Amino acid sequence: PPAPNHRRVAAPGPAPPGPAGPGGAGPGAATRRWFGAGGAVLARLGLLGLLGLLGLVAACGAEDRTGGGPAAAATTRSPFAGCTALGSAPPSAPATVTAKTASTLPDLELPCFTGGAAMRLNQLHGPAVVNLWASWCGPCRTELPAMQQLADQAAGRLTVLGVNTGDDREAAASFGADHRVTLPTLYDQDKQLVRKLGYASLPVTIFVNEAGRWHVDPLPLDEGTLDSAVQTWTGVTVTP
Repeated sequence: PPAPNHRRVAAPGPAPPGPAGPGGAGPGAATRRWFGAGGAVLARLGLLGLLGLLGLVAACGAEDRTGGGPAAAATTRSPFAGCTALGSAPPSAPATVTAKTASTLPDLELPCFTGGAAMRLNQLHGPAVVNLWASWCGPCRTELPAMQQLADQAAGRLTVLGVNTGDDREAAASFGADHRVTLPTLYDQDKQLVRKLGYASLPVTIFVNEAGRWHVDPLPLDEGTLDSAVQTWTGVTVTP
């Protein structure tokens, strides 16, 4: 009898990959096409992201240049009065006050905002109100017009002095012009006075009486509280 056939039949294995050429239709080609398209998309997104980042940096730089740094050029004329009369007592002050030569305020020299003439703060005669403010300070923007109203109502009896603090000159001049603030103002860009007084925020108001003694109020004031504080700490009654 014929011998039995003992040939082994190989088990079917995985199909071989399709052609790898450009026109191949195998899964490898499909995968490469997917990644190729995705890579192009990712590359485009990366380029757009880089351009956006560069645009953001450029915008921040432009904002810094126009946002009121020390190098920003002032284009608004100073609306504030000069400081030449600040070394004298108010015209209606008693003769004993007129004869005084100094107050007990910190011995600090600051330039006048208008004209730049230097003034020593302890040469200010009372009765007086000194208001430290900045255009970037929200409560100051509300309080400063009240200080101007005080200066108008108590003219000749009380000196009202502003100290623009840690501010850009252009921003301060623009705010003053927009709100018709004309009271004499010193310029303290480095915040020397507020630091000497021991405070870190604005506004700060100093009340000086006719004897040269002073009181500091570090809270925002409105017309009512300002008039009351003036009478309490300087002895001057404010009448509308």
